[in-house]
Amino acid sequence: MPTARFQIGDTVMGRWPGSNLYYEVKVLSYDNKTRLYTVIYKDGTELELKESDITSLTIFKQGVTRSRSRSRSRSPGRPRRSRSRSPARTSRRSSTRTTEVRKEKLKEMLEVRLTPLPMTHENNTNNKHEKKEENNTATNTASTIIEEKTETDLENQAAGRYNLRRRKDQGDGKAVELEQKTETETLSQIKPSTAIKPADLEFGGRVGVFFLMFLLPVAVLALLILCGQKDASLQSFPLEIPSCQSLWDSQVFGIVLLWLLFQAVLSLLPVGKLVEGMPLKNGKTLKYRINGFYGLLLTAVAVGIAVYQGVDFSYIHAHFLQFYTSALLIVTLLSIYLFVRSRWASKDELAPGGNSGYIIYDFFMGRELNPRIKNFDIKFFCEMRPGLMGWVLINFAMLQAEMKHQNLENPSPAMLLVNIFQLLWVVDGIWHEEKLLTMMDIVYDGFGFMLTFGDLAFVPFTFTCQAYYLVSHPNELSIFWIITLIAMNGVGYYIFRKANSQKFAFRKNPSDPAVSHLKTIPTATGKSLIVSGLWGWVRHPNYLGDIIMGLAWSLPCGFNHLIPYFYLIYLITLLVHRNARDERQCRKKYGSAWEEYCRAVPYRIFPGIY
Repeated sequence: MPTARFQIGDTVMGRWPGSNLYYEVKVLSYDNKTRLYTVIYKDGTELELKESDITSLTIFKQGVTRSRSRSRSRSPGRPRRSRSRSPARTSRRSSTRTTEVRKEKLKEMLEVRLTPLPMTHENNTNNKHEKKEENNTATNTASTIIEEKTETDLENQAAGRYNLRRRKDQGDGKAVELEQKTETETLSQIKPSTAIKPADLEFGGRVGVFFLMFLLPVAVLALLILCGQKDASLQSFPLEIPSCQSLWDSQVFGIVLLWLLFQAVLSLLPVGKLVEGMPLKNGKTLKYRINGFYGLLLTAVAVGIAVYQGVDFSYIHAHFLQFYTSALLIVTLLSIYLFVRSRWASKDELAPGGNSGYIIYDFFMGRELNPRIKNFDIKFFCEMRPGLMGWVLINFAMLQAEMKHQNLENPSPAMLLVNIFQLLWVVDGIWHEEKLLTMMDIVYDGFGFMLTFGDLAFVPFTFTCQAYYLVSHPNELSIFWIITLIAMNGVGYYIFRKANSQKFAFRKNPSDPAVSHLKTIPTATGKSLIVSGLWGWVRHPNYLGDIIMGLAWSLPCGFNHLIPYFYLIYLITLLVHRNARDERQCRKKYGSAWEEYCRAVPYRIFPGIY
């Protein structure tokens, strides 16, 4: 396996794609498969470069020195000027001044900062020169650029791709410089601003999140109460407040704590590969242990042993409200801890969207991006482990409870379909655990009450509402309905998985044969937007697949009540909100390229509708 010539963290000189200009960059990562380096320029632009497009600072400076010495030599065809000096001259000040001016020009040409503009195609001359350069050594490349390109040639070439102009300087009237505003505009497009304006606050701002923090837990509690009743209609909702005994049990609280501890221990096992996450604002990357699937298998073995030993998991159904309130208490305590510890976090460790300066808003959104206790990443753990695996365990408990309450020897087809469909989704998510590292929850969102409540309370107790509902509301399914639901879930899963796999593969390596055939629109950030395949059908095909699967999970419950469709309603609401947020951020990040993308892919989630 080829070894990397440059190490992570090295400062080197990188060639800007499509040009002959080299700039100081920092190496962020190296992919052994594609043999590409991910580097970051001084303006924050991240690109993947070949090894032939990178050279060390030492070699580059040697090339600069050699080219300067060549520039002093005379051309054979040029007439030599007399070396005799006028009697009035006492020194070679003119020659010295010329040399200093040349050095100053050369320094400015090499250190000029770029602001790339959107391009749809490469210059043919540049492409030919690029292919030629790949066959040369790094030393020859550095010296060739300086030797063969005059200042005028470099400026004319750069003017076609970069926003450059001449400006009179104090000592030299021919220096090349960027326009004053381009650097600020480019950085605002590439890097998310840490200063949040009130108009940019999500969920209705301070007032909205204040009510959400109270309404969400109460809404979930009301949903669970309705699902557990024989008549699940809103008209039969009990008006009296549930007793404290029905909401709290110290033994249940202890079980929830043991579950979290068990999953935390599994996540720390030294099995599975160690991968790097996306680069942070300071250019560093965090390491993550990808062993979720091993944790799922060990959890299944533990549950199997417990069943063999006679443990009745229908206990979860009988104490479901108490399990929920226990999880809610843990969510609250964890959120307070995360908010307090974020006060000592550095600026590089803070999330872009959770530092508005408003205490309630920041507590809800989360101030710290990746809270860690040594190597234990709290957010990454909560996103995948206790909630998703708890979801599967609760579904299994509801399956046992149905057999017990309905006096069945085998679970009903409706309960089996719900368990199998949702188990497939969880197994798929944990199998592709590494892909979570590129998603908004990890890359952008802080870890506060919103994500903590969603991961540990909302997901395991609302996504199981179909199974919880079927315990008290059995629904018979015909063979036609069973086949239809299986086909519907299969189509939704195919769209969901295909879209996410294409997105992940393209982000990792656009030259991958699996995605290299896709049509794209280049952007000023160096990245491209896919406009063909599933991503040319709608802007968020993964959301469409999720919604189709959500419908397949709800239909086994029948049409007597709206409660089993809560998940589907929530999912559509969430995805529409995420779509609006994603498009707002993409419009800021990609500018005119995003407008072109929206014209090429007009529909957001539903083809021909929305």
